[in-house]
Amino acid sequence: MGYVNAIGKYQIGRTIGEGTFAKVKLAVNTENRQYVAIKIIDKHMVVENNLTNQVKSEIRTMKLLRHPNIVRIHEVIGTKTKIHIVMEYVSGGQLSERMSYVGRLDEKHARKHFQQLIDAVDYCHCRGVYHRDLKPQNLLLGSKDNLKVSDFGLSALRKPGDVLSTACGSPSYVAPELLANKGYEGAAADVWSCGVILFELLAGRLPFDDQSLMNLYRKRITTAEIIEDQWFQTNYDPAVRTECEEDINFDDVHAAFSSVKDNEKHKTTLGSKLTISETIEKIEAAAKDVSLSVERMNNSKVKIHPKQKMTRCSRSCFNLSAEVIEVAPTHCVVEISKSLGELEPYTEFCKSLSSMLLTEESGASSETQAPKEVIVNSKNINQSESFGQKDDNDTIDKRGYSSS
Repeated sequence: MGYVNAIGKYQIGRTIGEGTFAKVKLAVNTENRQYVAIKIIDKHMVVENNLTNQVKSEIRTMKLLRHPNIVRIHEVIGTKTKIHIVMEYVSGGQLSERMSYVGRLDEKHARKHFQQLIDAVDYCHCRGVYHRDLKPQNLLLGSKDNLKVSDFGLSALRKPGDVLSTACGSPSYVAPELLANKGYEGAAADVWSCGVILFELLAGRLPFDDQSLMNLYRKRITTAEIIEDQWFQTNYDPAVRTECEEDINFDDVHAAFSSVKDNEKHKTTLGSKLTISETIEKIEAAAKDVSLSVERMNNSKVKIHPKQKMTRCSRSCFNLSAEVIEVAPTHCVVEISKSLGELEPYTEFCKSLSSMLLTEESGASSETQAPKEVIVNSKNINQSESFGQKDDNDTIDKRGYSSS
């Protein structure tokens, strides 16, 4: 392979994918001589098209997912004008390309790919990640014909049971309830897409030709129920899932976007007329009030998480903390910071804690000063429950890597 450029320890070669805002290049790691795929994104185009949050969220999501059937991101390298996303290189191309050659798969191979797909999707759902654009073009084939899910650009990170609202995905694979412009469950929508893919693998064609997919709505089963099915269990060899024990490092993501205005960080400052320990108790009560839980880091600082049981990896998607600073024995300042995760839980927690501190002060002496104003550094963010939407007319990456 001829090399024409380099970034860090990677020698960059030929283009293997190209889209509206990015190119995907084949490259080699000069330290271990292993091939990687590098997605090169133009920062200026990202900012102009308001895609900064979508790209950052896609990167963060893929860095959190460690599964043999999901394309992995190794690192992110930023320059003044470009963002380089270094990904696992999957040599077999898209599953859609395979289908275009063979027409349809025999039952044995279709079942194997479907098992791998469900394994990956179930892993995502257990971590609150909903892909929302599953289709053969986003399924890559690696060594030993192993399937890998790619392109999380339309994914959403939510608590199980939360209702989504953004209509997105590809028409032939999208669940009918997404077209109704009402709320829907991300897991059910992904399962519908998996069912369409299985039909296509076995029949060599799409199951629906009706212009109105709403007419074909029916109740879907869950990934857990699919796994228990007798047909699915035939020759089923579950993937070994790798749980990451260490915290995921997002420093390279932040550095890569260093020249892009970051409007996702929020900070709130509250005054407290209580001791540090009493203020921490109020923080715990406020968290419980909005279905959050508190993890004490030390006597004055806590981390705040969703209440449901989470792995350390999935907790990295929700970065909310509170620190109590003593300015006098019964006078404290509470600093609440959010750098990752949804805005709503953060806002609700701030309101709850503020209310509790105000209630505490209402019974104090009339000489007590009024509580400090809540300051939220929101920078007029336009929040959305999705990580972004794609235009269906965007160039399709013929090599199997997302390059939107």
